[in-house]
Amino acid sequence: MNDASASAPPPAPRRRARVRAPELVGKGGWLNTGGTALTLADLRGRIVLLDFWTFCCINCLHVIDELRELEQKHSDTVVTIGVHSPKFVHEAEHAAVVDAVERYEVHHPVLDDPELATWKQYAVRAWPTLVVIDPEGYVVAQHAGEGHAHAIEKLVEELEAEHAAKGTLRRGDGPYVAPEPVATDLRFPGKVLTLDSGNFLVSDTTRHQLVELAADGESVVRRIGGGERGFGPESFNEPQGLAQLPNGRIAVADTVNHAIREYVPASGRVETLAGTGRQWWQGSPTHGPALDVALSSPWDVAWWNDRLWIAMAGVHQLWTYDPKTGTVGVAAGTTNEGLVDGPAAEAWFAQPSGLAATEDRLWVADSETSALRYVERDGDGYAVRTAVGTGLFDFGHRDGPAGQALLQHPLGVTALPDGSVAVSDTYNHALRRYDPATGEVTTLATDLREPSGAVLVGDDIVVVESARHRLTRLRLPDEAVRVEAVAHRTRRAATDVAPGALRLDVVFEAPKGQKLDTRYGPSTRLLVSATPPELLAEGAGAGSDLGRELVFADGVTEGVLHVSAMAASCDDAPEIEYPACHVHQQDWGVPVRVTESGTGRLGLVLAGLDA
Repeated sequence: MNDASASAPPPAPRRRARVRAPELVGKGGWLNTGGTALTLADLRGRIVLLDFWTFCCINCLHVIDELRELEQKHSDTVVTIGVHSPKFVHEAEHAAVVDAVERYEVHHPVLDDPELATWKQYAVRAWPTLVVIDPEGYVVAQHAGEGHAHAIEKLVEELEAEHAAKGTLRRGDGPYVAPEPVATDLRFPGKVLTLDSGNFLVSDTTRHQLVELAADGESVVRRIGGGERGFGPESFNEPQGLAQLPNGRIAVADTVNHAIREYVPASGRVETLAGTGRQWWQGSPTHGPALDVALSSPWDVAWWNDRLWIAMAGVHQLWTYDPKTGTVGVAAGTTNEGLVDGPAAEAWFAQPSGLAATEDRLWVADSETSALRYVERDGDGYAVRTAVGTGLFDFGHRDGPAGQALLQHPLGVTALPDGSVAVSDTYNHALRRYDPATGEVTTLATDLREPSGAVLVGDDIVVVESARHRLTRLRLPDEAVRVEAVAHRTRRAATDVAPGALRLDVVFEAPKGQKLDTRYGPSTRLLVSATPPELLAEGAGAGSDLGRELVFADGVTEGVLHVSAMAASCDDAPEIEYPACHVHQQDWGVPVRVTESGTGRLGLVLAGLDA
């Protein structure tokens, strides 16, 4: 399919009516304001950047990080407001939002909107979405997904100049008020590993350190890393997973540095095994010398089959590092987000965040599908299977046969001696167990605050209680804990669509001063699928046009459309010899209900103002 933009002149820009920004409301109230509730009137004269996010979403965490430089550079004119809009039930708990704001060092005001009131007022359809409001209170831009920081900064500079000239720009300190720091030995720890000495090594994620604890799990022996974000020989950036290597060294998933680091316990030295320190984007190399290939939010690591396996949460894949050749490469997953089993190269994951190796399987906690999955050998390659879980939008706490059991955003998995596995069922605050021999899921323990990993110590299991900032030692019980079964679905309202044909349009306007990058072929990509697959009679698959006709099958009345869009743009100035290029991408999961009164068009904004 040809890229129409390569052969046809761009359409003339549309004149848009100025749209007044809706008020900011949310029953959870405000964070990082010292208790003050903000209104748009309070922010008049400032450029307001709304960041619609939820803390389970890796793409949202990417955006928080990519906006940090812009926020610092334009701190006297721009006010960023995080609008927390939950996907999971746990994310609607106010205390969980408070924890997340500290955990990810969100240094701007946050509106807790558990009922998605402001989300609906701004017609948001995806996490993350950014909305720019000018100093007079009008919406001037909307961007879904990642990769928009450069375009937003250019827009901010234009708005600063325009409104300074008009006298409508107000400079000064923003409304952010930092919360009081809390003194604990660990702060939102991520993963744990036992050392040969019997001590524990913990990734102290929010403090950007590794911490060695004595065998009691409490006494601090040493800290590794300076405690500030960085990519130097003594620095980490939100480290997570840990794995013992055959040479006695420790591999560390240095998540926000997009790198795998190596810690040498004997000397305390930290080196880089893989990654460039920059985030991987579509079109970047997917294999090659480990220090030359970019990674994307590696969340956990495990040694299996003579390789270091990497849970690459940021791109929904598993990668491997081969120490013999010093190379990395994709081992499983396509970058499409979802739950699809089969040959490793065709499987879909959704933020794999926990790994555990046994002799014949690599177990995977696939967090966004609330699933327990595994990789096993299949002939000369590998295959991906699902033990527990059904997809992106079904979750809960239910024990029983694996086909009916439910988890809620698990982040960790631990192999047990009897061949079963313990699952750190993070958003259910529970430790669960899956037994492949019986196919049953049971609950081992409850009242664990956001468990994110665990390790066996004799007959005990030591659990990382991330939101209680500690390790908790439990005796593995002989009998399961009885819990009341609860099932949930994501609470976003379904879009009513008409039977038959539906016109899908993804709106993308190249930022001012940029043009679509057609140097190497089509500059845009669109991938469409559905749950259940039978929902679509026509229109599923990949193509380069951002518009497409879909046809719903007869007899299927509801489901979810999965839409993934990508666009590449480059600076458009003849005097620039080496123009900077940017990738904009987003995945949508749009619940739909087929009804006679429904719409015949679905518009999604990748970058622009309206659809």
